[in-house]
Amino acid sequence: MVNARILIITRNLPPLVGGMERLNWHMAEELGKQAQVQVIGPKGAAALKPENVTLSEAPLTPLPLFMLVALMKAIWFALRFKPNVVLAGSGLTAPLAWLASKLCCARSAAYLHGFDITVQSKPYQKVWVPFFQRLDSVIVNSTPTKQLALNAGVKEEKITIVYPGVEIPCTPQPQSAIQSFKKKHGLQDKKILLSVGRFTTRKGLKEFVEQALPHIVQAAPNVMLVVVGEAPKNSLGAGIQSQESIEQTAASLGLSSHLRFLGVITDPVRLATVYEAADLHVFPVREIPNDPEGFGMVAIEAAAHGLATVAFATGGVVDAVEGGVSGMLVAPGDYVGFAAAVYEVLSPYNALHATCAKFARGFSWSEFGGRVLQGLMHR
Repeated sequence: MVNARILIITRNLPPLVGGMERLNWHMAEELGKQAQVQVIGPKGAAALKPENVTLSEAPLTPLPLFMLVALMKAIWFALRFKPNVVLAGSGLTAPLAWLASKLCCARSAAYLHGFDITVQSKPYQKVWVPFFQRLDSVIVNSTPTKQLALNAGVKEEKITIVYPGVEIPCTPQPQSAIQSFKKKHGLQDKKILLSVGRFTTRKGLKEFVEQALPHIVQAAPNVMLVVVGEAPKNSLGAGIQSQESIEQTAASLGLSSHLRFLGVITDPVRLATVYEAADLHVFPVREIPNDPEGFGMVAIEAAAHGLATVAFATGGVVDAVEGGVSGMLVAPGDYVGFAAAVYEVLSPYNALHATCAKFARGFSWSEFGGRVLQGLMHR
């Protein structure tokens, strides 16, 4: 795509925090290395945008106002910027991308996660989902999401699977930083289980604490569950678990001393230190009808830092964790089996940590950007 111009329309960008937001930021950055990129994003995003793109803001809330302003700006840029491709960063903005593309004879595309397709809203299913069928290209984040797109009527020849990317560390964090982190949070001589992500019902942290952590602590009394994240503030359609409800569950089981909440960590160096201080990443995503886990970027991020993941084999997690290479997959809902897998990976003789980083290198953001660009021209 020599001298290509790409218009990206998305509500999912920093300052919002989450996997979709990181993905859209990196997608804009990587595409900006190979094309002129104009982004329409939420208020506050311009200050945090990649340097190689331009960004115009729309109010984050209320949602109808964001959609209205984003549509007006999409029409403006379609006529003035004249993009070759108009790309929706999620299903939410797919209708805007399609409409704008028609004004400038551009290709239309969307990057879809599982929930983009299955969200349980009659207006959304009736109005939004049919637009997926009209797009020229549909990029999906996993094999299960591809099946959901097919079920929604998207033709297979339009679909490209592009797994989310990850930042590959150049060097490990200094041991002094890791030891300082452990000392600060009282984690010396602890086996650290790490959970990173928003507290949604699908992520299943409360159920993990209730049904798996007691078995793990019984087998390994020095285990500590360290949690990075918070309940989502601007997520669409996601059920929420609060920190208080998780803490109450732990307290009722006498496990409060095995739980640490660190809040949201956005600084990449600090987050890298947390990953490398941990002994294992746990990803107990629940299998909930019509609310699939699209991929599981956090498992790839953990692997990039040499950290294995134990997860339930549900949704796109099966693409994000390779059993025996970057972690272990357990049958959905088998919390006893999950606890046993955790204990096995914590064994000093387990070799998974040596193979994690190699697995993660296949998911670098540069690889991701090249595949997205190919997907945009997929016919």
